[in-house]
Amino acid sequence: MNSPISRRTALRSLAGAAAIATMPRTPAAETSASATPSSAPIRQSVCKWCFKDIPLDAFCAAAKGMGLESVELLNPEDFPTLKKYDLYCAMVSNPTGKTAQGVTVGGINKSWNRLEHHDTLVEIYTKRLGEVSAAGFSQLICFSGNREKMDDQQGLENCAVGLKRLLPVAEKAGVTLVMELLNSKVNHKDYMCDHTAWGVELCKKLGSDRFKLLYDIYHMQIMEGDVIRTIKDNHTYLSHYHTAGNPGRAEFEAQDQQELNYAPIMRAIKATGFKGFVGQEFIPKRDALTSLREAVKLCNV
Repeated sequence: MNSPISRRTALRSLAGAAAIATMPRTPAAETSASATPSSAPIRQSVCKWCFKDIPLDAFCAAAKGMGLESVELLNPEDFPTLKKYDLYCAMVSNPTGKTAQGVTVGGINKSWNRLEHHDTLVEIYTKRLGEVSAAGFSQLICFSGNREKMDDQQGLENCAVGLKRLLPVAEKAGVTLVMELLNSKVNHKDYMCDHTAWGVELCKKLGSDRFKLLYDIYHMQIMEGDVIRTIKDNHTYLSHYHTAGNPGRAEFEAQDQQELNYAPIMRAIKATGFKGFVGQEFIPKRDALTSLREAVKLCNV
C-alpha cells in the first residue's frame, strides 16, 4: 500500500487507540461504551443478502423463531416487514445516487474518499438518515470507496471533509454512520478502508460518537489476522461486527475446515463490554436455515 501511514504509525494506532464512548439512542442500539463484560448473551443479527433465495417475510419469521433480534442490510421499503415480526435492523443499507456527471456513488467502489462525490453523498445520506431515525433504528453503513491510485492519506483527508458535512445531521438524528472494513485482497480489490489502523485514524480525525467502524471478522482475518488482539485494542471504535468463515466466506461451524475459531472471538467481544450486535454474514452451503441456526448457537456466548 502506497501511503504515508507507515507500518510503525499503523501499529501505534492499533495499540494505543483512545476510548470514544458510544452514546446509544435506544437500548437496541447500545454499543461498546464500557469494558465491563455483560452476563447477557451476544446480541445477534443476520445479513439478508446471504439468504437471497428465501423471501423476506419467511426469513423474518424464521429469524424470529431462532431467537435473532435483527435482520440487517435492508432498505426503508423493507422496514414494515421487520416491524411485523418485531425485529430490529441493526445496520441499515447505504443509499446510492448519481452525481451531476452521471457517476453512481454511495456503494463500495465509489464513495466518501473523493471530493467530487460529496454533494451527492450528503444529499442521499441526509434523506436516508431521516428514514433510519423515523424507523427507530440507529446505524447506517457507509464506505470509503476504492483507491483508484489515490494515496491513502489523501483518501482519509477527503473522507473526513465529506463526513464532517454529514455528521451534524447524523448527530441530530441520533444515528451512527458506520464505515465497513473490507478486504482488498480477495473480494473488494482496491478498496481503501481495508485496515483497522486506517479506520481508527479516520475515527480520531472526525472525533464524533456518531462515526464508528464495522469490524468484519472475515475481511480483517484476510488483511491482518490477529483478530482478538485487534478487537481488544480498538473496541471503542467498533460498533458492529460481521462473521464468516475463512477461506471463502464459508459457514464456520466446521472448525476443522476453516481458520477462524468463533467461540473465543465472541467471548473476546463480550469481554470488551460490547452491547451492540454481531451480524451473521456467511454463505450457507447446506440447508440455509439449518446453517444459520448452528451459527447462532455457536456464537451464543
